[in-house]
Amino acid sequence: MKLFEYAERLRQLPPYLFKEIDRKKAEVMARGVDIIDLGVGDPDLSTPEHIIGEMKRAVEAPANHRYPSYSGMNDFKEAVAGWYQERFGVDLDPDREVVSLIGSKEGLAHLPLAFINPGDVALVPTPAYPVYNIATLFAGGESFFMPLLSENNYLPDLKTIPEQIAERAKIMFINYPNNPTAAVADLDFFARVVEFAAKHRIVVCHDAAYTEMAFDGYRPCSFLEAEGAREVGMEFHSLSKTYNMTGWRIGFAVGNEKGIEGLGAIKSNIDSGVFQAVQKAGIAAIRGDQSCVRDMVQVYAARRDIMVRGLRVAGFEVESPRATFYMWVKVPEGYTSTRLATRLLEDAGVVVTPGNGFGEPGEGYFRIALTQNRKRLSEALERIKEIKF
Repeated sequence: MKLFEYAERLRQLPPYLFKEIDRKKAEVMARGVDIIDLGVGDPDLSTPEHIIGEMKRAVEAPANHRYPSYSGMNDFKEAVAGWYQERFGVDLDPDREVVSLIGSKEGLAHLPLAFINPGDVALVPTPAYPVYNIATLFAGGESFFMPLLSENNYLPDLKTIPEQIAERAKIMFINYPNNPTAAVADLDFFARVVEFAAKHRIVVCHDAAYTEMAFDGYRPCSFLEAEGAREVGMEFHSLSKTYNMTGWRIGFAVGNEKGIEGLGAIKSNIDSGVFQAVQKAGIAAIRGDQSCVRDMVQVYAARRDIMVRGLRVAGFEVESPRATFYMWVKVPEGYTSTRLATRLLEDAGVVVTPGNGFGEPGEGYFRIALTQNRKRLSEALERIKEIKF
């Protein structure tokens, strides 16, 4: 046995999405180029002051210095249940149908450990957030990839999933509004997912991190609004994007009682819960004045409009997204996703993410994150136009 020989689960990992981008970015920066990074989905806006203020007060309280409950403070879970009722009209039992998370990524990554045995299948969208596939591999499962294609409005075509795969599947991951495509889904689609999952006894895991980041009056729905959804599924939310709290690491999962119980059993053996001061801040976010969310949406809507207009002038084919702070842009003729991203970085000092990094069907696209201010976005557009695609 060799010292520090990696386990098979690590050797199975696909290449790290941003590793090559980071290497090329370092090379370009070493030449003294001013980099405009539109690659990573990390908000540049600040956490609202009333949330920070509550955190400061909570940090000073000795009661919050002890181990928290792994499932979450009662007040936090009640705040989540109240928000769900007000936002989606969904009634939740805070004791049995809500669990706090150290960010939604943590919950998404741990869920397969509760329901996937070696050899079981998870239905995973592609292109997609990488954690769905990686979590499945770590649990010893196999990913069956559901392509998200423009001709299907970036919704998986459930009819194309082979019967033998559906019968082996234990989990289905879905994500709307979607990263990276910015696509949205309606209740009709969620109803079809419920029907499919009920027929094949599949746990539905809906990653709903971007429901509050929507534009032009559009209000994304919850998977749990679909009739029968609670019998087959769970929904994962994060405060990261809604309240610009990516570094705070707090989210929650809601839905089916057995699903929440299973995830909670994994968490109770792996982590010790969310720092109570952060949960107090989360309560302030959820129950507080929501004008900060409306202001955030207006900021991203203005950025979106600048980029849509500018990219079209520069010769790119791009739709104006209804939700998320991402844009999914077709590469010009004669380019691959990677070649386009490389040229933008080397010739314009602009970082974007090649679509194939999210999965094979992402080839032919690149993702832009609207996480720079309007001045920097306008500057990025001017640099892109100079290349004359």
